[in-house]
Amino acid sequence: MESGQIHNSSSVSVIIPTFREKSRIGGLLEGLRSQFPSWQLVVVDGGSDDGTLEVAQNTGADLTLQTSASRGKQMRLGAEAATGDIFLFLHADCVLPPEALTYLENIAQEQGKVWGAFKLKHQVPKDVSFLHKLMIRTADWRSQGSRIPYGDQGIFCTREIYEACGGMPKQSLMEDIEFAMRLKKYGPMLRLPLSIQTTARRYLSRPIWTSICWHTFPLLYRLGVSPERLSTWYGIAR
Repeated sequence: MESGQIHNSSSVSVIIPTFREKSRIGGLLEGLRSQFPSWQLVVVDGGSDDGTLEVAQNTGADLTLQTSASRGKQMRLGAEAATGDIFLFLHADCVLPPEALTYLENIAQEQGKVWGAFKLKHQVPKDVSFLHKLMIRTADWRSQGSRIPYGDQGIFCTREIYEACGGMPKQSLMEDIEFAMRLKKYGPMLRLPLSIQTTARRYLSRPIWTSICWHTFPLLYRLGVSPERLSTWYGIAR
């Protein structure tokens, strides 16, 4: 399923996987369209039943697609339809810094096998306890040093390296880790000196379990535990 107008001249295509994001997708798209008017905005929904797709179609998406709820599958479908020289994979609760415009469009002009991600900064409510704030900040600190970014860091890549590495894996979980490892074979990650803003909703919805997942699932995946099994343990990856 698809609809919308495609910006064939866009240097950057933003690919946004969604699932039940009606309350967020409109504001995200309006903000992106305001700050980055020439970019192509592609929303790929995972079968939401709350009107997410309809809101996306009415608030700035150039292209809307729909498939089953698997973030890896959604992002791969979006990349297949995208027209930009740079693919930026953006979660629905993330906000880009305005300076991203200059950095990504410069990379698009240079071409080549380039990939990278942003640093991460969680927006933490004031009434959250010190312990929970500390746990959330560990994810921010990790983003400043790790060579394997998580998906909420806004992974980006040129079309050339995307096609060379085989593209986004159709996984329901750990798709970001697998994708980054594929990209890494073609060159080191470019960590932009900019922070992408994201919510702490996933952590705050189940603090202990989310913290355990953050610190163990990447290792379990590298040790050979399948993404299907990890997905079953984790639940919906939102």
